[in-house]
Amino acid sequence: MDTSKQTDDYATKTLNRRDMFRCALTAGAMFGLHSYTSSNARAKTVVAKGRLNQSIAYWCFSPHWNLEKMCRVARQLGCKSIELVEPKDWPTLKKYGLVCALAGSHWFEKGMNNPAYQQECLAKMRRAIDDCAEFGFPNVITFTGLAEDISPDKGLKNCVAGYKKIIGYAEKKKVNICLEILNSRVPVDMVGVPGYQGDHTDYCMDIVRQVGSPRMKLLFDIFHVQIMDGDIISRIRQYKDYIGHYHTAGNPGRHELDDTQEINYRPIMQAIAETGFTGYIAHEFIPTRDPLDGLSEAVAVCGV
Repeated sequence: MDTSKQTDDYATKTLNRRDMFRCALTAGAMFGLHSYTSSNARAKTVVAKGRLNQSIAYWCFSPHWNLEKMCRVARQLGCKSIELVEPKDWPTLKKYGLVCALAGSHWFEKGMNNPAYQQECLAKMRRAIDDCAEFGFPNVITFTGLAEDISPDKGLKNCVAGYKKIIGYAEKKKVNICLEILNSRVPVDMVGVPGYQGDHTDYCMDIVRQVGSPRMKLLFDIFHVQIMDGDIISRIRQYKDYIGHYHTAGNPGRHELDDTQEINYRPIMQAIAETGFTGYIAHEFIPTRDPLDGLSEAVAVCGV
């Protein structure tokens, strides 16, 4: 398959929007790969270990490192994946022995809750499933979409009906479809999505359950769930059999997993490990300082 011709809405739109963060990032964060060199000795001591597979969300760190440099950082830190990378760049991941743990498909504004968008969404998911199957990668992302004028009940029914049109194909190709929870409270681009319909864990879980396939999974974004629902560890234990992927970020702000934010990641990672989770946990935070420092800290705190 010629993946170079695929249009990946998730990756493309995210990379376009990343420019807004360039101005917001601190001067320290802009050292980029220079910090990778100067901090090389320290980074060697912070290698992903333990029972959890760690991944890096490409869009968060691409303002600082190109893909080749990010691959080297991932290998340095012991991360096994760089995700939301366009299929045309997957051979680069393979070169470094990395995977794309989560592939993009359609964008979150126009999703599966609206029949007017379903045909386009299904086509993009099908292409992403094909690409993942070809490369041996595990997951494709999907979204409910904005509510617009669609009621929650109707949106749920539309999503279930839509996913049932493609879930058999995902089963055949042995690829998971992962429905992401997003917060609707924070009116900041790429931090929250006001009007997003799938903004609560239980709502998205109702969709996953009703589709009724082991290939239909929940993308449990800890940052978004903390804002909308809280009770993180209990929900992880409750829905462990349905969770296919995790994202991390500090709250508030969607920044580093440090002591300036409220989420206690160490026991959360311990709880995930205790469920026997074998998928990937991706760091999807927006750096405010030296990106290698923040990523190294995140890798260390998640190494349980």
